[in-house]
Amino acid sequence: QVQLVESGGRLVQAGGSLRLSCVASGRTFSNYAMGWFRQPPGKEREFVAAINWRGINTAYADSVKGRFTISRDNAENTAYLQMDSLKPEDTAIYYCAARNSPLVATTSYKYWGQGTQVTVSS
Repeated sequence: QVQLVESGGRLVQAGGSLRLSCVASGRTFSNYAMGWFRQPPGKEREFVAAINWRGINTAYADSVKGRFTISRDNAENTAYLQMDSLKPEDTAIYYCAARNSPLVATTSYKYWGQGTQVTVSS
């Protein structure tokens, strides 16, 4: 089992920045690719970004490319999502997730955090 705890979500103005953190415990963190997903109000959960076990390969949704950056620190068992140039449409609950593979992917994540709320005001 892997336990994931997100933090860093809050209310921010459009154009601002936030960094979300996801701390993992329970298993060897570097065995898992990590991903960030979000669920906007009234919509389904969607993929945001993913990173492989070494932190070299990444993937992003088109809607966040060039604005968001995913990273990880295996020594600290932590994944991050740096969000810049935030827009009101980025408002959502953000979840981090881990998959039973070291390879980056946009689907097939087994472990999920409880989510952190990000609200972007216009």
